[in-house]
Amino acid sequence: MHTREMNEELLSSLKVNQTRLMEDIHYTCQWGTGEKWGSGETETGMSRLALSDADKKARDWFVQATEALGCHTTVDSMGNIFAVRPGVRNDKPPTYVGSHLDTQPTGGRYDGILGVTAGVEMLKVLADNWVETEYPVGVVNWTNEEGARFPMSMSSSGVWAGAIPLESAHNLREVHPGTATMKSELERIGYLGSVPASHEHTPMAAHFELHIEQGPLLEIANKKIGIVKGVQAYKWLTITVTGRDTHTGTTDLKSRADALLCASKMILHSHRLATTNGCLASTGILNLKPGSTNTVPGSVTFSLDIRAQKDSTVSRMLHHITTDFPLIASGTDVLGSNANCTPGLPCSVSITEDFSSPATLFHPECISAVTSAASSALAELPNSKNLVMEMTSGAGHDSVYTSKRCPTSMIFVPCREGVSHNPEEYCKPEDCALGAQVLLQSVLRFDRRRDEQRVTWKQEPYTL
Repeated sequence: MHTREMNEELLSSLKVNQTRLMEDIHYTCQWGTGEKWGSGETETGMSRLALSDADKKARDWFVQATEALGCHTTVDSMGNIFAVRPGVRNDKPPTYVGSHLDTQPTGGRYDGILGVTAGVEMLKVLADNWVETEYPVGVVNWTNEEGARFPMSMSSSGVWAGAIPLESAHNLREVHPGTATMKSELERIGYLGSVPASHEHTPMAAHFELHIEQGPLLEIANKKIGIVKGVQAYKWLTITVTGRDTHTGTTDLKSRADALLCASKMILHSHRLATTNGCLASTGILNLKPGSTNTVPGSVTFSLDIRAQKDSTVSRMLHHITTDFPLIASGTDVLGSNANCTPGLPCSVSITEDFSSPATLFHPECISAVTSAASSALAELPNSKNLVMEMTSGAGHDSVYTSKRCPTSMIFVPCREGVSHNPEEYCKPEDCALGAQVLLQSVLRFDRRRDEQRVTWKQEPYTL
C-alpha cells in the first residue's frame, strides 16, 4: 500500500499497537533503572545518563530493533543514531521522527524515551501493513539531549544544526566527579561515528517529535493532544560569588564576607525579578567551599536558568541580573533583600553565560500535518474537537535545533500532575498510544503532501 493511494479512511485505519509500544518503553527501561516510587514492577524512575554503560545498552537495542525492521543505521561524530527506512523514491532526504534515550539522574520513563519508542512503533506499523512511503522515513536518537551529565542540553542536535562547534561539544566534561569528556565516552562505548555530525551530511526533510508535556496544562484543561507551535527562549548562567573563609565561632556577623548568604540573596532576587517580568528563573546546581560546618563559605557557584516566551523578556532579565547581582555582592539593599540582616563585608561576583536558546517558531506545514493527524486520531473519542490545545513548549528539545535546518513540529501528551525530571513521571498507556498515533499519521500526511506537491527541499527558507 502506497501513501499516495491512501484516502482518509485507509490512512486512519493504520493503528499503533498500544501493548507493543508500552512493552518497548518498559523493556528499554531495564537499562538505567532508577528510584522506585510505587509497588508495581514498572513503577520506577530512570537514571540513564548520556554515554553511560546503560545508555550504550539502550543504543544497542535501538540499532538492533530498527535494523530488524529493514532500516539502514548510521552513527555520526556526536553519537547521534539515524535509522532510515527506504521509500519508493530515495533521491530526497527522509522525514524523521526524533527524540532521546538519555535521562536525568533522577528522571522518569517517558521524557525522550516515549518519542524514540513511538518512532520504532511507527516503523513496526508500516512493516505490519506493507506501507510504502513515497520518500524515506527515519527515526533518530539524539545524544545528550538532557545535558545532565555533560552540561549543555541538546548539544548533539546543536552540532548537527551547525549552532554548536563539534570541538566544544566533544570537550564537554562531565558534571559529576570524573574526568570524562563527551568524546572520550563516545569512544569508550563505541559510538563515536565516522559520519560528520552535520545537517549537510545527514539532511532532513522534516522532524517530528512526540513528548510528554512536562507541565500540567493539558491535564488541567482535560486535553489529550498538545499541538506545539514553538519553544520559549532560555539562557543558562553560572554565577560565582567569592567571599572569605572564616571561623564561624570567632567571626562576628558584621566581619563576615559570607558567599553563601550573598548567593542566597541573589537567588531570592532572581525569583522576584521573574515574578515582576512574567517569566521563570530557577537554580538547580549549588556548590560551596570549603564545605565545613564551622567555616563561613568563601566561595559559592550556582546555576541560573531563565525562561520566557519572548527573547526580549529573557534579555531584560539578563540585564537586571548583570546590574543587580554586583550591587547585592557589594552590600547594597536591592528591593529590600537585606531586610533584618546584619550587614557584612562585601563579596565579589562573576556571571558567565553558558548556553542560550532563542525563542523558536515551528513550521506551519508540519503544524498543519499534526493538526490533521490529531483530528483523525481523536475522531472516535467523545467531544473530540475539544481535546486539542495549541501550545508553546516551556522546555527545550532537540526540535529547537532541527527547526533551524528543516521543517519541524512537536506533539505533546499529558503527564500526571505535570511532573517530569522525577521518578514519578507518568503518562497513561492510552495517552502514549494516542500520541504515537498522531505521530504516525503526521509523518504519513507530510510524506503524502511532499508527493502531491513534489516538494523541493531547501535548507533555508523551507519550501513546501
